[in-house]
Amino acid sequence: MPDITLTAELGRPTGSSETRRLRGEGKIPGVVYGPGVAPLAVSVDAKSFRQVLSGEQGLNTLLDLVAGSKHYLVLAREIQRHPVRGTVNHVDFQIVNRSQGVEVEVPLEVIGDAVEVRHHDWEVDQQLFSIHVKAQPDRIPSSITVDISELQVGGAIRISDLELPDGVEATQDPQTTVIGTHAARVAPTVKADAEEVVAEAPAEES
Repeated sequence: MPDITLTAELGRPTGSSETRRLRGEGKIPGVVYGPGVAPLAVSVDAKSFRQVLSGEQGLNTLLDLVAGSKHYLVLAREIQRHPVRGTVNHVDFQIVNRSQGVEVEVPLEVIGDAVEVRHHDWEVDQQLFSIHVKAQPDRIPSSITVDISELQVGGAIRISDLELPDGVEATQDPQTTVIGTHAARVAPTVKADAEEVVAEAPAEES
């Protein structure tokens, strides 16, 4: 997959008032950082930023950040959002190397039907919705599939059970539970409901 190009403006002014002005112009202030590179203050067009991250890779989209006459291979990291509107207030761009692994967070996609669990009136309990993995930038998966078809009552799927793509390594404790099972909550019986209705009913007059 080719890198997605995003243009950045150099030499953005700093300070609260200047930052607000940038955001008012539809731009997002940011910083480019990485090994051997002094932190570089930049700004990017907010609409363009949203567009390049709207694909299936999301925040793990590999970007060719064009800043002046230089190109930086980056991933968007440390995104700060407005607490109410949810708009991006600031973004850090991490410079990465194609030949070196980088740690990222990848969403989990649950597929299949835990038939045995359902037949015993138990429930599937998803405890993790993403995991941290290490992979070369161009081998980061958009998601990792978790098949629950063979899940049994009382069973669990742990990180060590996941089938990861070649070149992708989980960085969390392999014994961490991703999917668990538990008994369903016991609903009041029909008899108990009937008794309650009778108890609340007014007594017949003789």
